[in-house]
Amino acid sequence: MGARFEELDWRPTPMGAVSLRRRRDPAAGVDVYEIKLDDDFLMSSLWTEGETELARLGLAAAAGDALDVAVGGLGLGYTAQAALDDPRVHSLVVVEALAEVIEWHQAGLVPLGERLAGDERCRLVQGDFFAMAPSSDGLDPRNPEARFHAILLDIDHSPSHVLDPAHASFYRPPALGRMAERLHPGGIFALWSNEAPDDGFSAVLGEVFAEAEAHVVEFSNPIQGGTSANTVYVARTER
Repeated sequence: MGARFEELDWRPTPMGAVSLRRRRDPAAGVDVYEIKLDDDFLMSSLWTEGETELARLGLAAAAGDALDVAVGGLGLGYTAQAALDDPRVHSLVVVEALAEVIEWHQAGLVPLGERLAGDERCRLVQGDFFAMAPSSDGLDPRNPEARFHAILLDIDHSPSHVLDPAHASFYRPPALGRMAERLHPGGIFALWSNEAPDDGFSAVLGEVFAEAEAHVVEFSNPIQGGTSANTVYVARTER
């Protein structure tokens, strides 16, 4: 049994103070890992269905047997793990803005760290996804021309509730269109959101992509009781 509460790491960053905490949840009987940015909860291992479904739904829509995939946002690693669980994934680049979060994985401070850091298909890259994805330098520093079969994004709370005001412009047709150029024909862009499906954002996706759909992901909420829901948007480029 773990300690009732432990702060595993706390560091100041340009985005704010980032911390990794572990606490014992008596109701669930498990150790819960949480990442906070200042007072904002970014990720909890108590709720991972949305992150897992982001990878599952996104890759289910992708065609091919040797998929090159990029993930925006490492967090506790559940989207990346779900991607690696798909045997078709040939390579995975995970872009994370905070070097500290990557270090937690490499040091084994989080439950999935050793697996992600040790999987030869997976590379953890420190960088700003929102600057890299629409730029000519792309998402893979080793190969600026790299194209992907799927790009999975889980950073902001939603397209309208962003962690940094600088992210807001990404969710508009110009930046999404430049990012879509990083996808193969028929490639998939999938996005996690903590809010209900947004018809306005679906319309934006429809301007850029050939197809777009919003999936509601429901999961049990042991804290509030009943169920909660996230949204996963899945969009496809022209084949």
